[in-house]
Amino acid sequence: MENSHIIETKDLVKVYSMGEHKIWALNKVNLCFEKAEFAGLVGPSGSGKTTLLNIVGSLDSPSEGSAIVLGNKIEDITHKQAAALRNQHIGFIFQTFNLLPVYTVYENVEFPVLLMGLSHEERKTMVLDALEWVGLADRAKSKPAQLSGGQSQRVAIARAVVKKPAIILADEPTANLDAENSYHILDTMERLNKNLGTTFIFATHDEKVIRYLRRKITLIDGKVAKDEAMTPQKSGGVDR
Repeated sequence: MENSHIIETKDLVKVYSMGEHKIWALNKVNLCFEKAEFAGLVGPSGSGKTTLLNIVGSLDSPSEGSAIVLGNKIEDITHKQAAALRNQHIGFIFQTFNLLPVYTVYENVEFPVLLMGLSHEERKTMVLDALEWVGLADRAKSKPAQLSGGQSQRVAIARAVVKKPAIILADEPTANLDAENSYHILDTMERLNKNLGTTFIFATHDEKVIRYLRRKITLIDGKVAKDEAMTPQKSGGVDR
């Protein structure tokens, strides 16, 4: 692993105004992430997990302090530069899957690479590779309505990894899945982390996810309460 930070936050602050009141979603957060980490943000609702993911993913900007992602200062880049950073280097996985219902599985996964100026054959290879990674190459022509929840989340993972991004941000990715599908999804993400060297950062309450982590960062009231290395304690029933 390269000993260089791909993500660094320095005294990161995010404040939301609610009338006369201010809500400190993040309060001087200092964190660094390296290449190929498999890390999780845990803590109660309102602790700042999703806010931190959104800033790292350039979907939001800090109120104070700095967030540096792959050499880009999130507080300084333009909307166009932020979009380019996301399009080229960051994948997102959400608990609601966010698949486009009128498109096939293949088209949903292809969507992020349409703006990359690639040929049809190059895109086809990338999409089929991504579907193969998640074990859904045989469902390429299916529509989302024809898939189970677990399959839909695997399509969402394929869409997130199709460009082989440096970073994948996963916000409660197992929240709508049963235990068996959760373990299948986690096995898939762990395998992609190891094979592609992608940095995964989760925001989660799920103990099943936490058992897979190699680093656990506990946020409370917008502050880092604990940052600890973990030994994965997996107990799924899905073969790799």
